[in-house]
Amino acid sequence: MRIINYALTLLLLVILARPSIGQYTIRDPNAIPLHGEWRFALDPVDAGERGKWYNDDASLNRWDKVTVPHCFSVDPRYQFYTGTAWYRRSFPFQATAGKRVILHVDAAYYETTVWINNQKVGTHEGGYTPFQFDITNYLKPDRTNGGINTIAISVNNNTWKTTTIPGSKDNNLPESFPGWVNYGGLIRPVYLTVEPEVYVENIKVEATPDLSKGTSSLKIRTRIRNAGKQTVSPRLAFRVEQSGKPVVLTWKQASGTISINQTVLLEAETVLKAADVKLWSIDQPTLYDVQVIMGSDTVRSHFGIRKVEVRNAQLLLNGQPIKVAGGNRVVDYAGLGSLEPDWLVEKDMRLMKEAGMELHRLTHYTPSETVYDWADRNGMLIISEAGNWQLTPRQMDNDTMRTKFRQQFREMAERDWNHPSVIAYSVGNEYLSEQPAGQRWTKDMIAYARELDPTRLYTFASMRLNTLPKKPEDEATQYCDFVSTNTYGNHTNILKHIHSLYPDKPIFISEYGTRADGKDGEAGQVTHIEKFLTDIRQLPYVVGASWWSFNDYLSRHDGTNPDGTRPWGLVRGDRSKRLLYKAHQTGMAPVTVEKVSWTSGKEGVHTVTLRVTARADFPAYTLKKYQLKTQATTMLIPDLQPGQSATMILPVRGFDNTLTVEVIKPTGFSILTQTIDSTNDTRTSNR
Repeated sequence: MRIINYALTLLLLVILARPSIGQYTIRDPNAIPLHGEWRFALDPVDAGERGKWYNDDASLNRWDKVTVPHCFSVDPRYQFYTGTAWYRRSFPFQATAGKRVILHVDAAYYETTVWINNQKVGTHEGGYTPFQFDITNYLKPDRTNGGINTIAISVNNNTWKTTTIPGSKDNNLPESFPGWVNYGGLIRPVYLTVEPEVYVENIKVEATPDLSKGTSSLKIRTRIRNAGKQTVSPRLAFRVEQSGKPVVLTWKQASGTISINQTVLLEAETVLKAADVKLWSIDQPTLYDVQVIMGSDTVRSHFGIRKVEVRNAQLLLNGQPIKVAGGNRVVDYAGLGSLEPDWLVEKDMRLMKEAGMELHRLTHYTPSETVYDWADRNGMLIISEAGNWQLTPRQMDNDTMRTKFRQQFREMAERDWNHPSVIAYSVGNEYLSEQPAGQRWTKDMIAYARELDPTRLYTFASMRLNTLPKKPEDEATQYCDFVSTNTYGNHTNILKHIHSLYPDKPIFISEYGTRADGKDGEAGQVTHIEKFLTDIRQLPYVVGASWWSFNDYLSRHDGTNPDGTRPWGLVRGDRSKRLLYKAHQTGMAPVTVEKVSWTSGKEGVHTVTLRVTARADFPAYTLKKYQLKTQATTMLIPDLQPGQSATMILPVRGFDNTLTVEVIKPTGFSILTQTIDSTNDTRTSNR
């Protein structure tokens, strides 16, 4: 986020874009959105560049009107279109001396070219990561044509090729292309920022707690760009707040000079005393706000103080073992395709949280940053993944493909590295990791990624561990901090085999599940998860399990239904719940509630005695400040370590012979609903 004073002439842009601002969050509070109405045209024969469709005098008579952000693949006219499409609009802008104007595109699928005022600015490849261009020198001078500028953007969604990431495999087989739809368009916000000539490009915040002392180190790396006309020696100031209150800190910082057209990295560090440290966790997601101030340029971010480790086949969060369920979320919603307006992020993430999904390998690409902001505020653990979806050995050894992957990984990491919810990065999914090319890819890409961000754990989602390796060096998981395995069935035997290969590494089941249209229908999904839980609860080294998938989605892949859907979800494409949703919620709750006794009293006043137990097997972690809620009362559950129980006595008023109880997390989410009967056993509600 950035704070900077803009010329009053920019207000017109803000007013014009206001109706769509509320639909898509832009983290920079002073960004100038280019949302709203654009003109749109298909270009199936790639005539646009030859015909100079980007020129400000090119006719728009036959162009459609669309609203950006925009996914053209959900328009019935363009549903099956793969190729180039064009977007154009004009915008008023009065350039200001001594300022730089940066165009930001949070994501466009997949290959993008930008023109400003008839001139090509640049190109970008990658469909889910942000990019930007300095367009200062392309803007029209003051009073030229009233300061009206033309922007044209061409976007090509053809990722059926063997040279794109994601893309088709070069194995000449029918199922060689990705399993999700290549939704095309300007799918995330497009906006401008105005910077001083020397400005902050990015900041990386690293907060590392000392769990024994209760203190925390804090390091900030600030990347500064000098787009001015002379060498400078910038000075930085820092402000850290928690819950709106400043944290008093003493900083040690390096100084440096920046030559013209150069970018440098300046580091600063400090220590938070124990009284100022509040750890971030899934149930206590405490956030700090930070400002980095350089002259007139102020950049904001947030961070959490937490420590994530793997040790003795366990995943530790702030020194405590944690085992928790999760889900894979495909970015796909009826009528929106890959668009993620704020209301959809809120809807999906809340449904996942209340279903007991809190440790995710979300999907094979990075979703909008709004997802990570939500996870930071509400407490989720996320493994972010970029690029390699089943690339073949030949593709993984190709230098160009490796360069493309590094670029997309860097763009993902540099966007997301301040999010405490991001605990690990994955360097791919389901490639041939036992072959030399797969081994090289894993080793090299993890080494590259660690240079960018040494503070995260690293893994990849393997499908080869289920049967192939006979010794650990046979497969690329040897280079990972923890195991990620896509395993569908025969879980006990397979997971025991994996553990025998890597006895010191915790196992995260990055995919498991079954479809709702199998021979047993939706009831078969419930049976599947019940059997799955029986299997993994006897395996103490399984620390997470991410159901494929949270939601149904559209696909053109082999095995897709005639209506285009793949019904794997806890919820359908419209987010209506299946039977599986309640089964997952109940099975993945870290707590159980059992009736001990029901005592009937006079005048319809009864009491029920309950035993509340923190699971010791899976999921399992320390429970603090959880509540038990009924229609009449809310009671605090005593803090419980895994395996511990507490007896609670609740009043029951009236003449009903049942009592509905809910377990509420400290963050306010209802994660378990059960009905207690005066005569029979405890029943799980179908609510």
